[in-house]
Amino acid sequence: MSSHEMLDVYTAQRVKTGSVSRKQAHEEGLWHQTFQCWVLDKQSNPDNPGLLFQLRAEDKDTFPGKLDISCAGHLLAGETPEDGIRELQEELGIEAELQDLRYCGMVAQESYIAPDIIDREFNQVYLYESGLPLEDYRFQISEISGLFFIGLAEYKALLQGEREYAQAREGIRYDRGLDKLYRSVERFRLEDFTPNSEAHYKLLFKALGW
Repeated sequence: MSSHEMLDVYTAQRVKTGSVSRKQAHEEGLWHQTFQCWVLDKQSNPDNPGLLFQLRAEDKDTFPGKLDISCAGHLLAGETPEDGIRELQEELGIEAELQDLRYCGMVAQESYIAPDIIDREFNQVYLYESGLPLEDYRFQISEISGLFFIGLAEYKALLQGEREYAQAREGIRYDRGLDKLYRSVERFRLEDFTPNSEAHYKLLFKALGW
């Protein structure tokens, strides 16, 4: 998304006050809406489903090189949370209908990333179940450097401080220099992930029945 694209902005009480550029919203710490969708794979292990994480590109202005929610993006001015489904196609190549997603709820999050980047978001959170093989995700290589499936049990244990790292069930990376994809089995520490609030994880695990 361009820093010049327009976002609707709000008060902390979710009262819309106007529309500004993404750059201005982050510079001034103005509240705005995002679409977030966790992709879940139950087929490989129904007792311990896999969560799909995207690896953010190294040139991203926020949290470069970190593992992030499967699919996420800002809602543009005039868009509703339901319009955010376009992000699944843009980021992961998933053609889904709104009825294929399960709405988990909204959670407000604040991130003080840098002196000139204050990210205040109303996150609209969804779940989507997918049985696609990892190679079949046509992910947006300009924004994403790889994809990894991590078991829900391992991820939750990592968040709770019960283990030092989580082993990815499977992974794939994109090498920009060689313009090719390659398989990659890796393990990740908590600091390798983008941070989310306790309220966000509570919402996620409740929706998952964990």
